[in-house]
Amino acid sequence: MGMKKVEIIGGGIAGLALASRLDPGMFDVTVYEQRPELPPVGTTLAMWTEAQQALSVLGLLGAARSRGATIKAGALRSPSGEPMLSMEGEGLMGLSRPELLALLDSAVPETVRRVTGRVEHLPGHAWLTVGADGVRSVVRRDAWGDRSAAKPTPFLAVRGVVPGTPSPEDVGEYWGCGEIFGLAPAGGEANWYASFRSELGPDRVDVAEALEMTRNRYANYSPAVLEVLHRATPENSLAQRIWTTPPLGRYARGNVVLVGDAAHAMTPNLGRGACEALIDAVTLGGLLNDLPLKDALAAYGRKRVLRTQQLRMASSLMGSIALAQGMQPWRDALLKQVGRRVSRARDGAGTSK
Repeated sequence: MGMKKVEIIGGGIAGLALASRLDPGMFDVTVYEQRPELPPVGTTLAMWTEAQQALSVLGLLGAARSRGATIKAGALRSPSGEPMLSMEGEGLMGLSRPELLALLDSAVPETVRRVTGRVEHLPGHAWLTVGADGVRSVVRRDAWGDRSAAKPTPFLAVRGVVPGTPSPEDVGEYWGCGEIFGLAPAGGEANWYASFRSELGPDRVDVAEALEMTRNRYANYSPAVLEVLHRATPENSLAQRIWTTPPLGRYARGNVVLVGDAAHAMTPNLGRGACEALIDAVTLGGLLNDLPLKDALAAYGRKRVLRTQQLRMASSLMGSIALAQGMQPWRDALLKQVGRRVSRARDGAGTSK
């Protein structure tokens, strides 16, 4: 029996993970990626337990832990830095996007062909075509139609990594009126991100202009936030409009399948996008290794569609709460009340030991 030809459109997290997972003795794999090199700049991604398990399947968890950092705790804070709700991060690992991509790239077998260039239409004639080409997926457009097109949100995402480790008293997410700001340690540096309504974009966003807008927008925030934004430059920052995909009831049609943001791009408010892309790819690759195509794609749908669509909706809901404008005082009062109850519960658990 001949090798099965698999064409993966997109060489990001999902595409590289799938290329790494597929059995090179069974599949003739080609990865199409428009970027000639891996990106040098990128922020820290939260790797939840399931994503760490996926890295373990690929044999990369040890290397990821050596390059990443454990996220132990944080807080939801007011713009001044006052904690409203403390959170424990036990088992959560932070890993920069460039580091994750480099690890995944190193795990891709040498037998996998790499084609550099933008794919405008489905290549065709493959045993399986995989759309791993992100929120504005060409594969999804061609196979699912124009109704599946990505939609821009009103929100801008500005983020980066700057020198200096933030104090534990400053780590967390700051919720203001229609805006959020996140701050976390990242291997001796500080990872930050901001999101707010903006007219910039929706396509190409000038990073210098977005940074200036961000500094003005957060001028009344805590000294820790102001210091990070002072250190941010266009060279160590990224800026883009947040896009999402409409809900999909299935991720496979015929011999075409979607993974990652091409299937379920979500707002970043739960920090699950990269994790779910990784889990998609490892799940799909394992099923393709073990089952006939039709059975593998059906099982992939059962395992991943409901789960990721629920997360997509939950992330959108969390974004609506975090970026609330008119309801902000009530939201903050509720968070503080919950925070006090959590604190009392922890204190009670501690005294009972």
